[in-house]
Amino acid sequence: MEKTIKYTTNPPENFDQLLALYESLGWNSLGLTGDELELMCKQSWYAMYAFDEQQLVGMGRVVSDGVITGVICGVCVLPSYQSTGIGKEMLNRIIHHCEQNRVIPQLMCVEHLEAYYETLGFKKFTIGMTRSINR
Repeated sequence: MEKTIKYTTNPPENFDQLLALYESLGWNSLGLTGDELELMCKQSWYAMYAFDEQQLVGMGRVVSDGVITGVICGVCVLPSYQSTGIGKEMLNRIIHHCEQNRVIPQLMCVEHLEAYYETLGFKKFTIGMTRSINR
């Protein structure tokens, strides 16, 4: 039987699910808590979640001024659900939301994902830089 994925802007009841998703991807090098991830999502301009019944299987969000640009970040899918179209569907919905609000969607990614994002209409435009801080 094929799984039906529900896409929603309604967050999970328990952000420990997002913590488990991040940890399954090796994304929690900062040692974030479920409460911090909840705050991160709630302070985002837009967030999209994917559920298989009650289980959170994907998530993505946009940090934005709501006027000019929106940076898509944190797009992730539980490893056992990857390569099934969930990430692409979330990105299409996120892009659609940005376009409806006349906000230019942008993102940063690792080099090996450039070709994937190009299939969604993104084009390389600059070099990203970061600065480490003590947390």
